[in-house]
Amino acid sequence: MDTEDSRPRIVAGVDGSPSSYAALRWAVRYAGLVGGTVDAVAAWELPGLYGWSAPAVDLDVDEEDARERMTRELTEALGAEAVGSVRPLVVHGNPAEVLLRAAEGAECLVVGSRGHGGFARALLGSVSQHVTHHAACPVVVVRPGTA
Repeated sequence: MDTEDSRPRIVAGVDGSPSSYAALRWAVRYAGLVGGTVDAVAAWELPGLYGWSAPAVDLDVDEEDARERMTRELTEALGAEAVGSVRPLVVHGNPAEVLLRAAEGAECLVVGSRGHGGFARALLGSVSQHVTHHAACPVVVVRPGTA
């Protein structure tokens, strides 16, 4: 984060789901209203990595490639003009914890109601539920189709 920038910072969790892109669009509109900036945060972790019986996994993740893919997806979700106003961040770690750290000092944290995991009938996904209980800033949960 740029400590010289005093504009409100909005953090949006992005995981490639329609719900997260609705949250990102909401965050961009809100930032425009308050004169803020948007950090689009995507977290990645390898499932089962922490267990003793974890399968052998190639840990050589190309983070530059991940950032480029994220920029392409953000361009598709927001359009070429709006994507320039968003700072994409790809971070290794548990998604809920990554978002909580990223949202420290933020105006608000914006997440989708459900990502790729979980049950389709659930009102909130595990990440959105976790951050609503633990964030130090206001949390906005956006359902797909509402943004």
